[in-house]
Amino acid sequence: MLNKVLVVEDEQLLAQNLQDYLQAQALNVRIAHSGYEAIGEAERFEPDVMVFDYRLPDMEGFQVLDAVRQNRKCHFVLITGHPTAEVCERARELGVSHILFKPFPMAELARAVCDLLGMERERRAGASQSEGFVERRQSRTESFPLQLYDGSWVLADRRRSTSTSMAPDDEQLLTGE
Repeated sequence: MLNKVLVVEDEQLLAQNLQDYLQAQALNVRIAHSGYEAIGEAERFEPDVMVFDYRLPDMEGFQVLDAVRQNRKCHFVLITGHPTAEVCERARELGVSHILFKPFPMAELARAVCDLLGMERERRAGASQSEGFVERRQSRTESFPLQLYDGSWVLADRRRSTSTSMAPDDEQLLTGE
């Protein structure tokens, strides 16, 4: 059975990219573009994790969290482009598990969601923490297509190999010469 994630994001292109990326992580994902839509979808879909934007067209994301929490026990991940101290403090008070500031790497969202679902612990079973770190740094990340606002497509999560050399200017910046 796939774990359920509800993405509450009013920017349609971002919401679709988040859905596509999380579905590629073997998650069952649905989207809501407004607060009222999210509350209704949470009742029908019963998500395990809700990823929600702070600012929605019809209400604040915390209002959605309060409404969903009354009828459903799930984990919450806040995504916001407004990283103020007040927003962060309120999120902590409400028990939000993770806060990601826009723009954020898709892999960070996937890591947060998988951590909340216990998937990360299962994947790492038997491996020490330092081995996991080395494995992540040296592993080749698969490319994932994301649509940009101008309609073009890019591949996300591409990493440079650790064996590539730096350009001379980069070396000068690091050494101060």
